[in-house]
Amino acid sequence: MRFIAGLLVFLTHALAGSALFASNFQMEHLGLIIQGGWAALVYFFVLSGFVMTWARRPTDTAPTFWRRRALRVFPNYLVTLAAYIGVLGLVLHIPIHGKTVLLHGLALQSFIPDLETRIAFNPPTWSLSAELFFYLCFPLLIRLVDRIRPERLWAWAGGVVAAAFAAPLLAPKLLPASKPVEGLGWPELEMWVIQQFPPIRMLEFILGMILAKIVISGRRIPLNFGAAVGLFVAVYAVSPLIPERLNMAAIHLVPIGLLILTAAARDSRGRSGWLGSRPMVKLGELAFAFYIWHYMIVIHARQLLGTPEGWSAPVGFAVLVLLFVATLGAAWLQYTLIENPMFRRFASSRRRRTLGAAPIR
Repeated sequence: MRFIAGLLVFLTHALAGSALFASNFQMEHLGLIIQGGWAALVYFFVLSGFVMTWARRPTDTAPTFWRRRALRVFPNYLVTLAAYIGVLGLVLHIPIHGKTVLLHGLALQSFIPDLETRIAFNPPTWSLSAELFFYLCFPLLIRLVDRIRPERLWAWAGGVVAAAFAAPLLAPKLLPASKPVEGLGWPELEMWVIQQFPPIRMLEFILGMILAKIVISGRRIPLNFGAAVGLFVAVYAVSPLIPERLNMAAIHLVPIGLLILTAAARDSRGRSGWLGSRPMVKLGELAFAFYIWHYMIVIHARQLLGTPEGWSAPVGFAVLVLLFVATLGAAWLQYTLIENPMFRRFASSRRRRTLGAAPIR
């Protein structure tokens, strides 16, 4: 399902951020379009916590865990950052500030309150900055989660969900005034804390960890995968009617958490269905590279096609398919030439490779 989530983010930026249609099609459906990107980020954060807990190695130390995560993220991340700096500085002649480059190079942008700094290069990668913070905290978090008694896991999951709802409800009352975000209309500081501040978004990562423990411990799951899909679709359909402070993340947390939980339980019984097919597994491998390249293509490469006012519906959808194919091709090249070789070569220490350590997963 990772690639499906990545596709939702792609469609969000392609349809809401790039003028593909001369008609008012995009604006008429803007609410549902944007929900796809917001829901996808919730999915990525919850799934990340789930997978880190599900697949952890009992013999791992914190440094070996951090090494593998850094080797999975930074090669792709730094290549695309260099590409963005080159395009913005050399092609578009936008001033490049060394301090901003350093913050993005260290993947610290999600901790910066200033919106322009956070999105200076590849805007979607604020989420990778947050993910790296989650990985940094994981060795401590897993010790705390391991202390939860199995019969209390569901209660703790409910507490995390409640905290995720409380944050956007309390933020307007607790935060100082700040300028409104252009096009959004609500305060910039508030938007940062609710949508992009890593300690708040880490609640989704922690929920994923707890859900993994629920499956591992064999606790009862109250619904099946089909019902979880139905719940997700229902919440997605009504989410444009919910205040933005809640539907950026909180409103999607329960349906997406249950979606991941029931899918994992189904997979553990050997019933993965088409989502576990070889093509979907391969697309899932490309999901990370697809995610970090898509904005460059749907926003900047789209400009090379001309017609800034957009096209007719048939041509607009044809251009959308072209942008998708180009993004998928860039993702395949990056995964094949950079991400996979770098991870396989360096993700385990030389000593472990010499001793015949287990293959990297």
